[in-house]
Amino acid sequence: MYAVIKTGGKQYRVTEGETLKVEKLEVEEGASVEFDTVLMIADGDQIRVGAPYVEGARVSATVKSQGRGPKIRIIKFRRRKHYFKTQGHRQSYTELKIGGISGFSGAAAFPVTALAQEG
Repeated sequence: MYAVIKTGGKQYRVTEGETLKVEKLEVEEGASVEFDTVLMIADGDQIRVGAPYVEGARVSATVKSQGRGPKIRIIKFRRRKHYFKTQGHRQSYTELKIGGISGFSGAAAFPVTALAQEG
């Protein structure tokens, strides 16, 4: 079973027990987080797609750590113009461990077969 969730302006495909890094969330380490912005849930051949979200679906996760990614060097350079500028950036992230996916039988969700017949 897997789900597609939306957080931090990005979409992630998650399964139970998986660890992933998402955009920084303002929660403490060890705290529990629930995502209700579930775009899709799949369990074997059964797939539910939300419009835009699967109603009643939730993905629970535990915060493992807060951190910062590797340093990225930004260089701006104009040849023959005596212009050279450097800058660095480290993106903050939250590391999550997915605990469970619930709410597969959402009432507002559409089965994929129904969507394929409409199109």
